Amino acid sequence: MALQDLGEFLDPTLSVPIRGKTYRVEPPDAETGLRLQHLSDWMLGAAAAVQADADAPAPSEELLSDAAELDMYRAALGAVYDELFADAVPWPWIKLAGMTAFLHWTVGAEQAEAYWAAGGRPEPQAGNRAQRRAARSTPRPGSPSGTSRSRKAARATAGGKSSATGS
Repeated sequence: MALQDLGEFLDPTLSVPIRGKTYRVEPPDAETGLRLQHLSDWMLGAAAAVQADADAPAPSEELLSDAAELDMYRAALGAVYDELFADAVPWPWIKLAGMTAFLHWTVGAEQAEAYWAAGGRPEPQAGNRAQRRAARSTPRPGSPSGTSRSRKAARATAGGKSSATGS
């Protein structure tokens, strides 16, 4: 069996359209790709740990320093990073392009495209939304009926007084 040369049918570049110009981001070299993959694995592990303990307070230290974040964008974008700066592309767009490239090289094209299409805003997780809804509909302690009336209002109503009129 003879395999066809990858360069003949696989285009490994990422095209990032900004302001009518398409920037072609070349894939990282092996060393950079492995470093980005290691960072991605670490970030996914940190996110899983936070999700597993939803009641834990947010970490007091930043997980990724500013310098490490810049390095990640520069590594993911390669030469396009400097090109974006030279073209005076706004920083939020450079960050979006950098994170999209990072996701493209480490997680996959579909996830990167979804991130780009969402403008970098993460979609709410269905499980988290369901948990928040369940928490809102849970009866408060001391309120067997599940109503939100205070105990004072309940006593006033039970004693013949209306809590709304105060009579």
